[in-house]
Formats: sequence, structure tokens, C-alpha cells
Amino acid sequence: MATDASAVGAPICQGLSVVEIAEDPAGELTGKLLAQYGAVVTKVEPREGSPTRRVGPFADGVAGPDSSLAFWYYNTSKRSFTAELPGESEVLESLLEEADVLILSVSRARQDELGIDLASIAARHPSLVVCAITPFGQDGPWSRYATSDLVSLAAGGLLNSCGYDDHTIPPIRPAENQAYHVAASFAHISLFLALIERDQTGRGQVIDVSIHDCVAVSPELANPYWFYPKALVKRQTCRHAQPTPTQPALFSTGDGRYVYFALILSDPKPWQNLVEWMDTHGVAADLADPQYSQVAYRQANFPHIQQMIEAFFLIQDAQTIYHEGQARGLPIAVVNSPDDVLVDEHLVARGFFDEVELPSGKTAVFPGAPIRFSAYPVVPQASAPSLSSPAARSESL
Repeated sequence: MATDASAVGAPICQGLSVVEIAEDPAGELTGKLLAQYGAVVTKVEPREGSPTRRVGPFADGVAGPDSSLAFWYYNTSKRSFTAELPGESEVLESLLEEADVLILSVSRARQDELGIDLASIAARHPSLVVCAITPFGQDGPWSRYATSDLVSLAAGGLLNSCGYDDHTIPPIRPAENQAYHVAASFAHISLFLALIERDQTGRGQVIDVSIHDCVAVSPELANPYWFYPKALVKRQTCRHAQPTPTQPALFSTGDGRYVYFALILSDPKPWQNLVEWMDTHGVAADLADPQYSQVAYRQANFPHIQQMIEAFFLIQDAQTIYHEGQARGLPIAVVNSPDDVLVDEHLVARGFFDEVELPSGKTAVFPGAPIRFSAYPVVPQASAPSLSSPAARSESL
């Protein structure tokens, strides 16, 4: 990945030793983010490998512990060590002797199965920062409940805001692993705060990251609407959930794609820019009439405005609409698919994507580091570790 030429010094996490025991994407992404900035992250897996190794899709369509694309993504730049816990707890203990951070992302019930006691670990390693990510936290009546990304989104309230205008259709889960990614973001922040405190005091601590808590503070407008006017938001197609329906914002284009356009009727400037734009194509029609300068008149006649915009976008292609609309200061964007994002000119120009060499000798394109520092370089990504034999692992560590 391209970095700022002015970046100086070592990577921001260089010298940081991290042990990761993670059975879900929340912990794996937290470890990946540290590895991307120079930390040495050692992933402790059972003999059969992390559960993520069994998640498809698989490279070349062949299932196997070393071909999961999900595992590849969440575990770049890490090394790995196999150990069967609790029977081989001495392996974990030897790793923790040299570690600064332990990322533990398993349920409370699973902690017991693995023989992991956070209080005991903290007592034996007083300078260690332990980041424990669990479905519902270390205590409380749900602490031993199981979860998944969908369960977390549902229990935390976020799922209720996701879906379509047609409320005969149930809520729709957003793109994969949103709950886990939200938790990883909070875990990442908390780890840096704990490490700053350790630099000042020399003491480590245990961080209790509840995925449920993280999701519960993330439902955007749903919380303030309920806390203050006691109003429940209602899900809407491709726009923010609100107590009352808002105008549609998704439009078809002439090349069979969609654009998102959030027209704010109360703001005169976007409205003027839109009408001027339509007029250059000779399709402004009555929207240029003076009465449309009145907010109340625009609101009363929005169905007509909506039809005019729909027709306007159908005579243009999505990219033209996006660039011309943005040049006119309008909040508009093309609805991209994942393969569109891979060739996104802006991301490519910023050097966002990394070419990562795989153990097979082939290369694959990976998303790059999401954060850049002017004072620290970004570490080139390495491939995720293979599920090697225990002997080979022992020799490498």
C-alpha cells in the first residue's frame, strides 16, 4: 500500500507483542488491525484450526483450512501456533510471559472450557493488557448466552432499523459481520487507551468488551428518538430509519444501475443546483417556476418532484450523474457492488489495495490499512498463516 512519503520512524505498533485467542471475527479483526501497524500477533489455534478456517467461500472452490477467504482476510500478517487448551495451557503461559496484549474473543462458557480465568491471568501477568471480547460481557444474566452476528444485531436493536419500506417484510440483516466489526472498533480503541495508561503506570488491566453493549450504542437515530420524544423509528428502503416516512432516495439510472440522492427540500441551495442541472438538459419543466422556491410548495408537490428526478436520472448513466452531481455540491453517490469497489478510481489512486503474496506463490488483492498516520509508515501485509504441523510451528517460534 502506498504511504505518505513524509512518514518517518517505525510503525506505530512495532515492538508490541500480541497473543490472540479468537473464535469469531471480532477478535480476529482486532488482532489484524494491530498487525497492520507493526505488532507481532501470534494466533493460538486448536489442532483443527480456527473456526474461521471453515468459513467459505474458498479459493478455487476447494474447501480446506488454508483456503478460506474469510480466514485470509481476518488474519493477514499474523503468525500461528496450535495448542489444545486447557491440556496444553503451558504453551499459552509461555507466550503470555513475553506478551503485552492478550486478545481473547470467546464466549464466557468457552473461557471455562479452555481453562482460562481472567483474574488469574491478570495476577500472574500484572503488566499484561487483556482485551476480552464476549457476546454479552463478563457478567450479567446473559453473560453465558451464545451469539452470532445476526443475534447481536437483533438483541442490540440495530436490526430493527434495517430493511424496507414494506413492513410486511421482516427486518433485513445488513452486510456480513457488522456487529463483530463494531465490537472490533471499540476493542481497538480500548486497547490503545489501556496501553497509554500502562505506559504511565506500568500496570495492565482487563478490558471487558461486550458485543451486545457495542451494538446497543450504535443504532444511530433510534436511541435519541426513543430517549427524548419516545418515538420509535421505522425502517425505510436505503435511507435512515425515522419515526415517519421520508422521501425515497434511491433512483434507477440509464445504464441499469442505482444512485443514492438525498434531496433536502428545506435547503434552497441544493434545490437551486438541482433545477439548474436539470435545465442544462432541457428537462427542468415546471420545476423552474417561482412557486417552487417556497419550501412548503416543494413539500406539497414532492410526488411530482420525485417523478421528475426519476425521469432525469433515467436519461443518464450512473457515473455521469455521480460526478456531475458532486461537482454541483449535491449529496449523491453510485450504489457500488463489491466488484465495483475493487476498481474504484479513488481507492486505486490512494493505493488502498494491497497485493499480498500467498503461500502458494500466487498473489491476491486485499483491502489495505483503514487509517494512515503522517508520522508512521504502514506495514506491508503478509498472508494469513497456514495450518502447519505443530512441530513446524514450534521450530518457528
